[in-house]
Amino acid sequence: MIKILHLSDIHMGSGFSHGHINPETGLNTRLEDFVNTLSRCIDRALADAVDLVIFGGDAFPDATPPPYVQQAFASQFRRLVDAEIPTVLLVGNHDQHSQGLGGASLCIYRTLGVRGFVVGDTLTTHRIQTRNGGVQVITLPWLTRSTLMTRQDTEGLPLAEVNQLLTERLQVVLEGEIRRLDPEVPTVLLAHLMADNASLGAERFLAVGKGFTLPLSLLTRPCFDYVALGHVHRHQNLNKSNNPPVIYPGSIERVDFSEEKEDKGYVMIELERGSADWEFCALPVRTFRTIEVDVSKADDPQAVLIKAIAKHNIQDAVVRLIYKLRSEQMDIIDSSSLHAALITAHTYTIQAELVSQLARPRIPELSASSSIDPMEALKTYLNNREDLKDIATSMIEAAQKLLADDVEVWLEGATSD
Repeated sequence: MIKILHLSDIHMGSGFSHGHINPETGLNTRLEDFVNTLSRCIDRALADAVDLVIFGGDAFPDATPPPYVQQAFASQFRRLVDAEIPTVLLVGNHDQHSQGLGGASLCIYRTLGVRGFVVGDTLTTHRIQTRNGGVQVITLPWLTRSTLMTRQDTEGLPLAEVNQLLTERLQVVLEGEIRRLDPEVPTVLLAHLMADNASLGAERFLAVGKGFTLPLSLLTRPCFDYVALGHVHRHQNLNKSNNPPVIYPGSIERVDFSEEKEDKGYVMIELERGSADWEFCALPVRTFRTIEVDVSKADDPQAVLIKAIAKHNIQDAVVRLIYKLRSEQMDIIDSSSLHAALITAHTYTIQAELVSQLARPRIPELSASSSIDPMEALKTYLNNREDLKDIATSMIEAAQKLLADDVEVWLEGATSD
C-alpha cells in the first residue's frame, strides 16, 4: 500500500487586497495565511510518513511571482526533500507564461535538479520508486491550443469544434501512454483540467486564457487507480462509483468571496493496484463573511446595521458589509460607528448601495373578466424597461402597424361574410 497526499491550487501570492501588512514581518497577512495553510499540508505529509506528494497545479497567481513569494513556496516543499518524500509538481494554467510559451514557474525545480522532485510540464509517464513500492504517474498539464494542434489545424473553426479536435488528439496521445503502462504497478493520472461535469468556483474568474472542457469518460479508465485533478477550487468527486476516484481536492485557501462557503483542504490516499481509498481533510482556513442588510425602509437604519453586524462572529474574519439605503438616509449613517463595530475583523470593506426611488407605473393585472387597451399595456411595459428605451419608439410604431393590419384583415373577413 502506498500513502499519497494530493493537494492543488495553492495560488500563493493571491488575495492581498483581503489582508494588511504585518508590522512584525513586513509581509501581507494573506501571504502568511497561505504559507501557514501549506505548512499544515506538509506537516500532515511528514507526520503520516506519506510515500508520495502530488500537486495538481497553480502554485502562484501567474508565471512570474515575486522572489519572496517563490521563497515562501520553496521553503515548505524543501521539507519534503529533507524527508526524502518524492513529489510531483504539475504545471497548471497559472504556472504557464501567456500562450504556454517561455516555460513555467515550476520548471526551476527541474533545472536545479532538486532531489526527488518531478515537474510535470508535458504529457508523459513518470515511474517513481517510493519506500513502499513503485507507482506510475501520468502527468497531464494544462492544455493550450498549441499543445497538440497547429494554427492551421484550428484556423476558422468555432471553439466547440476546436475543443472536439483537441479531445480527439489528446485521446490518441493518452492511449499511447496507457499502452506503455506496467499493468502490475498502481497508476495515478495527475491532470490540470476542466472536466465537463465539474462545479465551478473562483477559477472561472481567475482563468488565464481560454481553456478546454474535457469529457469525464476520458478519465475513467480501468488502467487508472486514482485520478488526481487540479484547476477547480471546489472539492468534489466526479465519479461516485470510485472506480476510479476522480478527485478535485480544491484550493487550500479561499481566494476571494466567491469561495466564502467552500471547505478547503487536501486528500489523503491509500493506493494499491486496483483500488484507492481516499479521504478529504479539511483545513482551518480564514473565514470570509458577507453581511447584507436592506435599511431602506428602516426608521433607524444605523441601529439596524449595528444589530446586523452583532449577529455575526467576525473575529479575525475577512468581512464585507453591503447595505442598501435611500439617498435621504445617507446623512443618518454614522460611518465611525460602523468602523468601530467591524474593528475585530481581520480586514473589512463597507459598501453602500442607493435604492432607486423612481416611481414605476404598474402594469394592470389581466384576467378573464378584465381588459386593457393593448397599446396602453405596451407603453406601460416599456416605461418599466430601461434596457428597451432605445428601441421603444420603434416597438410602438411596429405594434400600431400590426394592430392596423389586424383590423384591416378583420374588416375584409366581415365584408366577405
